[in-house]
Amino acid sequence: MRTPSVSSAAGSDKPTISDADFEKFAEFFYRKTGMRFDAGKRYFVDKRLVERIEATGASNFRDYFVSLRFEASGAELQHLVNSMTVNETYFFREAYQFDCLVRHMLDEVAARKQPGERIRIWSVPSSTGEEPYSIAIYLLERWAQIDAYEVEILSSDIDTNVLAAAQRGVFSQRSVAQLPQAYLDKYFKPMPDGQWRISRELVESVEFSRVNLTDANDTRRFRDIDVIFCRNLLIYFDDLSRRVAAEAMYDALVPGGFICLGHSESMSRISSLFNVRRFPDAMVHQRPLK
Repeated sequence: MRTPSVSSAAGSDKPTISDADFEKFAEFFYRKTGMRFDAGKRYFVDKRLVERIEATGASNFRDYFVSLRFEASGAELQHLVNSMTVNETYFFREAYQFDCLVRHMLDEVAARKQPGERIRIWSVPSSTGEEPYSIAIYLLERWAQIDAYEVEILSSDIDTNVLAAAQRGVFSQRSVAQLPQAYLDKYFKPMPDGQWRISRELVESVEFSRVNLTDANDTRRFRDIDVIFCRNLLIYFDDLSRRVAAEAMYDALVPGGFICLGHSESMSRISSLFNVRRFPDAMVHQRPLK
């Protein structure tokens, strides 16, 4: 039975989202972001849509959606994207890939360069910064050649709220729980509220930017990347969006560059552009050298 398309439910002042509204919104959001919401996400999507309808003062979904589609600035779309994206991470998550980075991948990358040349690592999505800062700490602590090259760490996300949080550099006790105590003492300062502030040197070592991985206008400026960490993002895309993202990352990588995906993701099911590399620590994907 289809939900009536009315501005509020009986006995409630809150707007409601009909089945037709949901389908219309899901298609619009997919076109804008590459992320697909199915019926299993109804509660999550409806709740956040209602929050944005109320925040903008619209009386119902139809009025809100018309305003959203035709807003020239794109500000409300960004608010909506920030609301709809899920960001849950912590330092040293899936650390076996960081081990692989410093034990194997970077040595191969460095072997193709001269001392002093640039090595570029791109973390996308950045979420609240735990991944790119984990990479920075790993390089400083565990890669012997760190001082021989100019290393750049880039980190991107479609959510501007989490980018701002990453640049603030304040993290919960849960977020830092996997860090060795020596690293916590070295790179963080405890705050009175029980949180931890990362050093400004580490904040300044990462270049953050807003990027939609399925938008060529956003990704074309990323080139000559040696290693990409793109973990647990492609699971939110459908097959077409995954292929678009894979091609964007292929174009961003130098020949021989590497991609690390999440443990449940596989590039071989998305694109044939990459080779599989099996290292002792992890399986990763590589752009062919030729």
